[in-house]
Amino acid sequence: MEENTPNGNGIENKGHDIVVASHAPTPGAQPPERFTGLRLGAIKGKAAGIKGVTTALGHAVKYMAPGQAVKTMFRLNQKGGFDCPGCAWPDPDDDRSKLGEYCENGLKAISEEAQKKTIGKDFFASHSIPEMLEWTDYEIGKQGRLSEPMLLRQGQNHYEPISWAEAFQLIGRKLNALDNPDRAVFYTSGRASNEAAFLYQLFVREYGTNNLPDCSNMCHESSGQGLSQTVGIGKGSVTLTDFYEAEVVMVIGQNPGTNHPRMLSALERCKENGGQIITVNPLPEAGLQNFINPQRPGKILSGGTKLTDLFLQVKINGDVALLKAIMLQLWHEEQQAPGTVFDWEFIQSKTTDYEAFIEDLKTHDFETLVEASGVPRAQIKQATAMIRNKKKIIICWAMGLTQHENGVENIREVVNLLLLKGSIGKPGAGTCPVRGHSNVQGDRTVGIWEAPKPAFLDALQANFGFEPPRKHGYAVVDAIKAMYEEEAKVFFALGGNFLSATPDTEYTAKALQRCDLTVHVSTKLNRSHLIHGKEALILPCLGRTDQDLQASGQQFVSVENSMGVVHSSQGVLAPPSPHLLSEPAIVAGVAQATLGSRSKIDWAHLVSDYDNIREAIEKTVPGFDDYNRRVREPGGFYLPNGAREQQFNTPSGKAVFTVNTVPDKALRDEEYIMMTIRSHDQFNTTIYGLDDRYRGIYNERRIVMMHPEDIKSAGLKAGQVVDLHGDYKGVHRVARQFIVVAYDIPRRCIATYFPEANVLVPVDAYAKGSKTPLSKWVAVTIQPAS
Repeated sequence: MEENTPNGNGIENKGHDIVVASHAPTPGAQPPERFTGLRLGAIKGKAAGIKGVTTALGHAVKYMAPGQAVKTMFRLNQKGGFDCPGCAWPDPDDDRSKLGEYCENGLKAISEEAQKKTIGKDFFASHSIPEMLEWTDYEIGKQGRLSEPMLLRQGQNHYEPISWAEAFQLIGRKLNALDNPDRAVFYTSGRASNEAAFLYQLFVREYGTNNLPDCSNMCHESSGQGLSQTVGIGKGSVTLTDFYEAEVVMVIGQNPGTNHPRMLSALERCKENGGQIITVNPLPEAGLQNFINPQRPGKILSGGTKLTDLFLQVKINGDVALLKAIMLQLWHEEQQAPGTVFDWEFIQSKTTDYEAFIEDLKTHDFETLVEASGVPRAQIKQATAMIRNKKKIIICWAMGLTQHENGVENIREVVNLLLLKGSIGKPGAGTCPVRGHSNVQGDRTVGIWEAPKPAFLDALQANFGFEPPRKHGYAVVDAIKAMYEEEAKVFFALGGNFLSATPDTEYTAKALQRCDLTVHVSTKLNRSHLIHGKEALILPCLGRTDQDLQASGQQFVSVENSMGVVHSSQGVLAPPSPHLLSEPAIVAGVAQATLGSRSKIDWAHLVSDYDNIREAIEKTVPGFDDYNRRVREPGGFYLPNGAREQQFNTPSGKAVFTVNTVPDKALRDEEYIMMTIRSHDQFNTTIYGLDDRYRGIYNERRIVMMHPEDIKSAGLKAGQVVDLHGDYKGVHRVARQFIVVAYDIPRRCIATYFPEANVLVPVDAYAKGSKTPLSKWVAVTIQPAS
């Protein structure tokens, strides 16, 4: 199964349109509306360097025992070591740095997971739910590793210990009491291993539902849809080596310096090999301006490597207009010098629907596109000149393209440009959606998907002897709606922080509270444990750093990175508590307690030796031939990728040009476009600290970045406290107590951190064709704080 690949006629979703009602705030659902003491400093123009090293080491020393810190640092992302639980950026195929094949935020993630402090029954006896709801997400996450299963009984305010057997039996009773398996929702975070994810979907489908929403629904679902429609596979086509050979790399809508810093090393090699980098983003980001490689003393002394050759400061969601302007200019130049700009051999032999695409492109006015993009015409012409004579072009992107109503079309327009240049399926060229979680792509590959393909379900039936459900299940926004309307009564999360990761915080909180049971498999405490169903379970699991002992001995798991490499990950530390189970063992325990003798699967056998799980994956999922041998090879193996070989799995067998519209959303005079972003001390919903160092924002998260002229024209002042208001389909939402920060951002655009601003993202506003929430395009007004 391919990441985010649509099924035939597209994703089917159960239920009807989401209807949202206004609500009184749910106590504690949002982070507390209090300030921690904003300090502003210089905005950085360089990333990493010695400061990055000292900051990372500071986290390791603070949270980990010294011996454990050293042990983990030298096994992190090494061949035969363990995979970073942070981003999914690939490791080099060749030699890896023994000094440290990780980044600042990777070491922060490890420090959080392998921290020496644990919490169990004494902690929960001392701290009530109402008390913990007053804590910030940063404070919640810093309490320590969860050390034993905990149960919150109906009507109580304190979690209490429960045995694993009792927890499994409780889950089984609740699931078996439902009148329909579709009344349960099974969510997955992107850090679950291939082995855990495969077992999870196997249990859920034998139980009888396809309700398998996952974090991909909220991030790269638009990428998978757009790529599947155009090149036949919902994954990127490039390898890490392609970055070293690329002549031009376009980085659109992403911030590698914070979200996947090891990408900067690949861009550095691209530059050193003569490549050029075009950055497209509403915010200038330090990591794309200059990279000081901390593993190269010469770079530290010389001040680093200038990465971006051309920065195009696009308006929020001005990307289609920008890409069309570039392609229109390229077309004009092709008319003036036929055969010198477009790759006609590739277009004629490998693509279809070029004529419809070009006829539409010619209807657009260049100056109108320039205005819609927000990028000066001279810079667009400069970008066109950089691309004109190049064939080895990579375009990489992240949430800046996908979390829009036209997110799927954004990706299709990226593909259009690459197809014109013949820049797919050759060295140094192709598509690169950069995944934000360590195994989100692998989870989808092995079956975590609410809209599975018939061929995958057929394989499950043939290999395991049960009839899997065929009706598509709930994506994330549909799952929230189903819980809110009490159509779903049990919520089970394999990892993640569902409440803080999802849109429309107040609506989602009410949805979770209407469940009979909420269950979270976790390593650390998070806000989702505190906004709960009538009963709630916290099931503590092993982390990537922990040794995993099963009946046959110590185990390893496997993951798939952003470029389709499957490799092993084996923990090196003794678990922090004897009461922890692995994710596969937890899934098997729930399956046995729920399905009992009616199950056709020997769950104990599968978990006794993870080779057994991998054998099952090999029989079920194409591309995993000889899985157990190949995954033990240093560095792992690549999964098949048709687009990488110019073999396009589309109905025509060719890559498809598409016609996409330029967004035309008018704002009222007082409105702004808000996008939610991460701070540098953050990975997804995990808050490592309170500093956004590269942007010069310290010790505060409740801020809103605005253009200085917008601050002035709105009658506001930098440092003023404001409330953010949103109105969508008649529902009013508000996020209170944000400090105005003057910043270099396009006019009428503002930026805020998530999860603090998630309350403003409507649950019923999502991308067409992918249902990805519109976290990068929310119309808001700004008013002085009430």
